[in-house]
Amino acid sequence: MSRKPNAIIFGGLNTCSRHLAALLVPPDGGERLVENLRIVDKYSVAPATTYLGSVFPNVLKQPNVEYRQANLTVAATVASCFDPREGNEPFDYIFDLTGEIQWDRPEGIQISHTFKIARLVGLEAAKRKVKAYVRIQHPFYQCKESGSHDEKEEVKPEGVLGTWWHEALRALGAIEDLNLVIVRTALPYGPYINYTALVPFIAVAACYGHLKQPMKALNSPGKYPSHTVHVDDIVGAMWAAAEWMAKTGRTEADALAGEEIAFKNEKSKVDEVEGMVPPSKKVIAPLFNIEDDSKLTFVELGNVITSFFGTTFDFHNFVTNIAAKFRLEDIIEDINEVHVSTWTTMITTSKPPIPNTHFSSYMDVYNLKKHVVAFSADKIKNIIGYKLKRPEFNHDALRDMIDKLKAENSWPNNDP
Repeated sequence: MSRKPNAIIFGGLNTCSRHLAALLVPPDGGERLVENLRIVDKYSVAPATTYLGSVFPNVLKQPNVEYRQANLTVAATVASCFDPREGNEPFDYIFDLTGEIQWDRPEGIQISHTFKIARLVGLEAAKRKVKAYVRIQHPFYQCKESGSHDEKEEVKPEGVLGTWWHEALRALGAIEDLNLVIVRTALPYGPYINYTALVPFIAVAACYGHLKQPMKALNSPGKYPSHTVHVDDIVGAMWAAAEWMAKTGRTEADALAGEEIAFKNEKSKVDEVEGMVPPSKKVIAPLFNIEDDSKLTFVELGNVITSFFGTTFDFHNFVTNIAAKFRLEDIIEDINEVHVSTWTTMITTSKPPIPNTHFSSYMDVYNLKKHVVAFSADKIKNIIGYKLKRPEFNHDALRDMIDKLKAENSWPNNDP
């Protein structure tokens, strides 16, 4: 390809799309990776109806970058999003970050907003013969506490959320002639990231640092994996996967990196949901994990974060732990009371005050539950040759994240 590729990013404005866009078209006018970039999601960006961070609006000001607000549950709308502007070449790379990420949405919403949208975008991409179709897979699985943690290891989708995200992979994997590659992530963090359990966990640690009290968690003794990955490496891996797929093609990619995407749903759903792949059909698709080299346990993760804020990490006593397992929903407000009121104090006494921040220390039921997350990145390093940009989750990484949020007045600045 003599010219740079044209790309569309679908969905994910509330997850990683903003960072991917900034990689493809740097907001400072630096060397871009793509010729034309279109970003499509359900949100408005002017005025913003979701958190955008301070960098992404500058990406949108760059030449040949277009944002389109669209309802992707409609097939005709999806098709129109693939039409290039007059005089432009067709789109080469599709980055699919669509899907509902709220754990408490009913199954009907997960089917229509995760499974159905991914399938519609994938079908259209195959029809258009795109060179690469990269699908993100968030850590909506329970992994094994020990083992290889590679792509072949069996993992269990978490609840309704995980089940339909996984089902979307089967639907995409079964589409004929789709140059699909899946990038599955560990727990994400980084500047302007505001999804999954790690972000409120960091905010809670900030509260207990402010109070000069130890932060106490559930799930003692916390020896299970809580592996992390910086958003720079999530989007870096997605770009590397697109470049690899464009030159490799699906047949060879399946041979080199294909994994079986096993059926993990209720068999009765196959007759109810249009487009579901029956359990008898074996689905193979290229799959790559991405995580950093820290490979932290939950207690190690807690120690890194709390020590950054000048406090310590501990666990509630055993009796509280047992009670929490049986009635977490009942004691959730009690658990949150201290750090939510502290966070309110911190954002209102911050210099300057930031009463409207999108960040919160509230830990919901999903965030408080035990999540075993471990996705070895050896395969993407060996097959694609990907090199981590942010190999360690440490104080420097946290400082970079917090400083950038303070600079845009999204994080409390209570320094004396």
